[in-house]
Amino acid sequence: RADLAGYVSLKHEKGALHYAPGNVFDLGFNAEFDVVLITEVIEHVAHPDEFLKKVKRLVKPGGCIVMTTPNGAYFLNRLPKFSECSDPSQFESAQFKPNSDGHIFLLYAEEIEALARAAGLIVEETQFFVNFLTRGRIKTELLLKFLPRRVVNGIETCTAAAGGRLFCKLNMQILTVLRSV
Repeated sequence: RADLAGYVSLKHEKGALHYAPGNVFDLGFNAEFDVVLITEVIEHVAHPDEFLKKVKRLVKPGGCIVMTTPNGAYFLNRLPKFSECSDPSQFESAQFKPNSDGHIFLLYAEEIEALARAAGLIVEETQFFVNFLTRGRIKTELLLKFLPRRVVNGIETCTAAAGGRLFCKLNMQILTVLRSV
């Protein structure tokens, strides 16, 4: 979004940064970037498969895409799996809406891997983070007022590092690093 350009520049610390607001389906760049950052975007798109293919075209060979998205495997997720949707075009009129009410699909790690492969990308790393306790969900916000920050950070670190099916369900977010081949 062009209106966020000032905010993005506030976060810039060093190195060359090119900010190109707009719809990735309309941008005219081809393999120009070493890294493309797509945070909290793919869940707002009716065709995440086509979205990743378009984003891949922005990255130089060997370059990376760093993506964050809400975790579809999170135990309170009620949205459909993209892989189980026979006609994603039914969601086109609802795509690109901001905030959580604009989420169409919350992707699962295995879906991200399949979408990446289909787009010609390699999953280099997947991390789960932000669990329900440390985010203050399901009435835990009261508990957060009394727990020391180091305890909260320790819980976050343990659930993010533990891995496995249970811990995947406890974490609300996924970070994935994809490499263009």
